[in-house]
Amino acid sequence: MTKKRTGVPRLPHLLGIEGLSPETISGLLDLSESYIVQNRSLDKRRDLLAGRTVINLFFENSTRTRTSFEVAAKRLGADVINMDVATSSVRKGETLLDTAMTLNAMRPDAIVVRHAESGAVNLLSQKVNCTVINAGDGQHEHPTQALLDALTIRRRRGRLEGLLVAICGDIMHSRVARSNIHLLNIMGARVRVVGPPTLMPTDIDRMGVEVHYNMRTGLKDVDIVMMLRLQTERMQGSFVPSISEYFRFFGLDHDKLKVAKPDALIMHPGPMNRGVEIDSEVADDLDRSVIHEQVEMGVTVRMACLDALIGGRRNAMGAVA
Repeated sequence: MTKKRTGVPRLPHLLGIEGLSPETISGLLDLSESYIVQNRSLDKRRDLLAGRTVINLFFENSTRTRTSFEVAAKRLGADVINMDVATSSVRKGETLLDTAMTLNAMRPDAIVVRHAESGAVNLLSQKVNCTVINAGDGQHEHPTQALLDALTIRRRRGRLEGLLVAICGDIMHSRVARSNIHLLNIMGARVRVVGPPTLMPTDIDRMGVEVHYNMRTGLKDVDIVMMLRLQTERMQGSFVPSISEYFRFFGLDHDKLKVAKPDALIMHPGPMNRGVEIDSEVADDLDRSVIHEQVEMGVTVRMACLDALIGGRRNAMGAVA
């Protein structure tokens, strides 16, 4: 099956959403859309990336994201290597750049990287000859999560422009929030961020968002409610009085949801902490929750990104033309 790649320029890397044009984002979403039928068919495998090698290099654990990239690459026919950082030379003192140069010598076509430090993925991309895809770096960006969120919204609402989106919870530690803010602003949506002052970056309003510290005012009349995970592993010190207090004021339940539009969609990047960020009844509300649809769209978005970045013909030296 021939895929439509019109509107998706050849990108050397995908390090973040910031700086992408509306046309590039729309092109990636259109290409993602074209892979949904393939993923829902019995025969899911194609040979678009036959002969290509994709390395998943995750310095942070993330079964969900790593598996999604692995499934995406294999469905396009690529060879996939999952680097086990826990037992690799990194644990024996090797630096990130040493690891990058070692992997580079193996001539992969793409390295998918998750790292705890903001900017580490960008640094690595400057040291290798292949494509680098950011699977989440520190508190910086998580571009494919924002793209899959946008695809989920666009399929349900038919557009992104003009929608009012509330991103709620731990804004300070969330790379998902930053990538989504960039993407939604670029595509003409209005964005509110909602959370306690202790979990709100001091300069967040410079990103072109409305800031709310109360769920009921923040959720009023919104089209989309995007909840975030409380990232306690990134917190040094106490940012919330207690989990029960956090849920009482900032956890999403049907009572708080009443002020949003009656058909407002509920999203969460996962993994969910039920009873912390979101009530189980809301998370499992099949009429409004699109959380499982986000997971499905994750595979198609990652297929589209791999296609756009390393698909296509090679020249005589083996480089992607």
